[in-house]
Amino acid sequence: MSSTRARTEGQARPAARKSRRTEAAGTAARGAPDGRPAPEHHHSLLRQMLVIRRFEERCVELYSSTKIRGFVHLYIGEEAVAVGVNQALGEQDAVVSTYREHGHALARGVPAEAVMAEMYGKATGCSRGRGGSMHLFDAGRRFYGGNAIVAGGLPLAAGLALSDRMRANTRVTCCFFGDGAFAEGEFHETANLAALWQLPLLLVCENNLYAMGTSLAREHAQTNLAMRAASYGMPAWTVDGMDVLAVEAAAHRAVESVRAGNGPHFLEAQTYRFRAHSMYDPDRYRAKSEIEAWKGRDPVRALADRMRTDGRLDDKTMEELDAGVLDEIDRAVRSAEDAPVEPVTDLLRFVTSPPGSTA
Repeated sequence: MSSTRARTEGQARPAARKSRRTEAAGTAARGAPDGRPAPEHHHSLLRQMLVIRRFEERCVELYSSTKIRGFVHLYIGEEAVAVGVNQALGEQDAVVSTYREHGHALARGVPAEAVMAEMYGKATGCSRGRGGSMHLFDAGRRFYGGNAIVAGGLPLAAGLALSDRMRANTRVTCCFFGDGAFAEGEFHETANLAALWQLPLLLVCENNLYAMGTSLAREHAQTNLAMRAASYGMPAWTVDGMDVLAVEAAAHRAVESVRAGNGPHFLEAQTYRFRAHSMYDPDRYRAKSEIEAWKGRDPVRALADRMRTDGRLDDKTMEELDAGVLDEIDRAVRSAEDAPVEPVTDLLRFVTSPPGSTA
């Protein structure tokens, strides 16, 4: 894993006392997460990535049959980033996401049934069916949503982190965004203020090489995003976003440092989306050979192959694992199809105050 680090002298605040969660995170980075044996942990990582993969594949089928509508941005190929980063985060930490956030929500622990119901626009969805694919939200799990605006989540994440810093909390806010967001002013404003104020913020750039249909090389004169982020005075490095174990280790390292009071950190996860930008995208800007080459580094298959080599996985176990995941997705679809839509009488709920209300 290559690294680019930069920190301005005297900026870091005194290290805060490590929490039990932080100590557990350090253990995880060494190969025994949360006290569990590594084989069990690897199975957990594999299952989480499979849940995202099978959920997304089912969304393709449902979209094609017009059971779910609107914009849908698939996360297939990038599963290792969401799953790896979330291993380092505690329940009290916050996550801010993008419009390609199905994987982030599922990795954060939002139930597949709640996410699928939201895709259907049903009242049992995590956003009561009001947000759909691009606006998943679960305040109870401190998942502060997808955001349909490119880079729109970055200032929100800075605000959450500033709130924690002012309250002297040891919580961390993690903000996911794509390489396209790096070209927006919100990123640079957020990075500058986060470093200036030493906010407990982890910036995770999912660099999948394309901002919609524009390649990174055609958009940025300097494509080393970690180096550019380091220019703001924060530790920054690049990690292989197709390797869930590498992402997990990098995330633990970053989160431990942020939680200890060392200010914001930046991770550039180099990854790739196997599908088009959205279901509307004809995907004519990428060579098929490039897509196939990246599919050869499939993060789900890569971990499964590593586990087989280590004697931690056999074909029967893999089949049982996959069957269990497919059953979970089937239940989520059935639940979504049976769920009610929000009644017309509630359409103004959460939008306007009730008559006579002083709220």
